[in-house]
Amino acid sequence: MAIIAESLPTQSAAARNEVQQQIDAQRARTIRAAYTTRFVAAELQRNPQDFEIVRRANMVPRSGDVVIANVAELGKHTRLQSPVSRRQLMFVGQEIMVAYGHRYAPDQFLAHVPDHLGPCQLVAGGGVASEVIEQHASIDKATQLEPVGLLMRQGKVVNLLDFAPLSIENESPQAAQIDAPRPPVIAVLGTSMNSGKSTTLGCLVNGLVNSGMQVAAGKATGTGAGNDPNLFTDAGAFSVCDFTDFGFPTTYRLDYETVRDLLVAMIREQSATGAGTVVIEIADGLFQGETSRLLRDPIFTAQVDRVLFSAQDALGAQAGERILLDAGLDLAAVSGVVTASPLAAKEAQAQLSTPVIGTFELCRAEVASALLPTR
Repeated sequence: MAIIAESLPTQSAAARNEVQQQIDAQRARTIRAAYTTRFVAAELQRNPQDFEIVRRANMVPRSGDVVIANVAELGKHTRLQSPVSRRQLMFVGQEIMVAYGHRYAPDQFLAHVPDHLGPCQLVAGGGVASEVIEQHASIDKATQLEPVGLLMRQGKVVNLLDFAPLSIENESPQAAQIDAPRPPVIAVLGTSMNSGKSTTLGCLVNGLVNSGMQVAAGKATGTGAGNDPNLFTDAGAFSVCDFTDFGFPTTYRLDYETVRDLLVAMIREQSATGAGTVVIEIADGLFQGETSRLLRDPIFTAQVDRVLFSAQDALGAQAGERILLDAGLDLAAVSGVVTASPLAAKEAQAQLSTPVIGTFELCRAEVASALLPTR
């Protein structure tokens, strides 16, 4: 007699991809949070019962959405910056909490937020998940992630904007009460990534502090990571913030109006601290999209009194000087990587009308204070 097998119900692919998981205190402790997600992580630790992990077939992540993901394969980034920016070693199979975001890094990755919750990549050690479009030929492929699902609270996908302490739309009470003229504002720009902008800013902060001044510092654009804010703090800035404090994992592909409003809001918030000077870093190079537009915007010249420029070599210093002066900006000095070589610094100075100052010379009180704008 023939045996007829009883057919069993099968799950559809969509059903298999659906996840809805509650988070208990134990799981909340074991999920490795990233620097970009530090404010969300603090609330998750306090009230894990308020959160759940959800994955549905029709979910499309947005920049800033928080995702819980498994580390599938290690690549370029083997460490994840913790909420306090400790470089915590990652292990395959670990759950991490990062944020979706776009990335623009000529010496690493060009990456865009995917339109699905499928496999993606860790494109920044500060905690940015994305889909790699292109990468530099000299680096390893990106660390591979398998999203478990988006973090949700009260039926809504958690975005970094929800827990950010600062906002471009709603000023802090401190900033809203400003009635005095703002302090001098100096912006630090550069030829490209790794031209020495952050070190230049840190040394300038240190020199101004050595002169007896209270200095507030910020990083207005770039990719979320704790290295630069920590450098500014170590240099002596008494108040430090970056764009992640406003709820943005990166600023790449933000609409320009948001980038402009972010710069203005950051200057107002740092001015409200009582600082004698505010110093702001603008990431990447002068040809990067939002940086290029900022330089041509009258709001930039209205908000920024002077600029310092970091260059990698003499040719970049010459080109940068021309661009900045053509934009009508008050260029105080050229510094950065080019000054690590006395010969390169001399080559640059021979072609420039702007003084070339060694990066670490900026730590001297008399050098730094001489760069302050006069009003």
